[in-house]
Amino acid sequence: MNALLPLAGVRVVEFCSTASGPFSTMLLSDMGAEVVKIEPPAGDGLRQWPPLNNGYSENFASLNRNKRSAVLNLKDATDVALARKLILEAEVVVENNRPGVMDRLGLGHAAMSVEKPSLVYCSISAYGQSGPRSGEGGFDLTIQAAAGVMSVTGEPDGAPVKCGVPVSDFASGLYAAFSIASMLVHVRAGGKGAHIDIPMFGCTLGIAALQTSEFFGNGRSPGKLGSAHPRNAPYQAFAAKDGYFAIAAGNHKLWLDVLRVVSMPQLAEDARFLTTTDRAKNQGALKDLLEAEFTTKPVDHWINAFNAAGVPHARINDYAAALADPQAIHMGWVQPLELPNGQKTQTFTSPIRLNGEGFAVRRAPPGLGQHTDEIRAEYAGTGS
Repeated sequence: MNALLPLAGVRVVEFCSTASGPFSTMLLSDMGAEVVKIEPPAGDGLRQWPPLNNGYSENFASLNRNKRSAVLNLKDATDVALARKLILEAEVVVENNRPGVMDRLGLGHAAMSVEKPSLVYCSISAYGQSGPRSGEGGFDLTIQAAAGVMSVTGEPDGAPVKCGVPVSDFASGLYAAFSIASMLVHVRAGGKGAHIDIPMFGCTLGIAALQTSEFFGNGRSPGKLGSAHPRNAPYQAFAAKDGYFAIAAGNHKLWLDVLRVVSMPQLAEDARFLTTTDRAKNQGALKDLLEAEFTTKPVDHWINAFNAAGVPHARINDYAAALADPQAIHMGWVQPLELPNGQKTQTFTSPIRLNGEGFAVRRAPPGLGQHTDEIRAEYAGTGS
């Protein structure tokens, strides 16, 4: 695995729970950062989420590799003092509490940056550190709802549904990790640190650039299209004889390639389908015509045919199939993992490669407070 760890030596203190914050710090730890996860005596709530492997949460394991865990009671002055020491010795702080919580503890950016101007302090919250909704909490579901994701997800005549993957949590974590890495470059060049404000609401709107630009362009909010695309067709999931598959004919050449595969060259001259815009406008009728042919043969036939034609295509994989895909196996993304209780499992590691090499799991996800004594000993002789 990769010997190149760009963030080696960067010390990060995490005051986070559940998903967005822990994901952001795990991305940093994958790149070599030394992350100390501060947990309350009851632990990160994610530790209770099933599936539990002999009592240890596989969900927690998936977001907390390469970290140490220290339990601190931040209602206790001695533990708050230790938290201050950790922060002042670190380059980065990441927290995902409601705005104001860290300030009330004396551990917020305003107080800590006075003592350490180079500190990169990242706060992840539902709506941001200021503004009329800043005091509100939020989880992935409520942010997907507020930021419009649920208005464009699902079938046109269906009830509101969320994206099955918690995109608000993980997009916010990605924005946080990118912003932290950017600020570290700035600090290493001699600049001052900063308070990074990561609002999940804003991050979720940010990844909806195609939807917001559609609204800015025509004044209408986009609607639900199922698996279809508002500007391209055929570009969706289709029924075959024994299941479903997806194709994405994202340009005119690929459209003509689709017609060759289904032996329907006459559709190229059909007034409803002459241009990409025409096809998108009439994609319901186009879907009916194509599915009349697709449902005569099984998924395997169409996968092979579109592969040969060079049309982007995919089976509708479940996660078992996706993780067993030959490409996933080739990249070595699924790796064995031993949990702190000795149980064996697997985990999906960083998908990134540098110079052709991936990243190893250098440290298993920690037990609750596994490193508390070790960290107390390390900081016993440091300043106030």
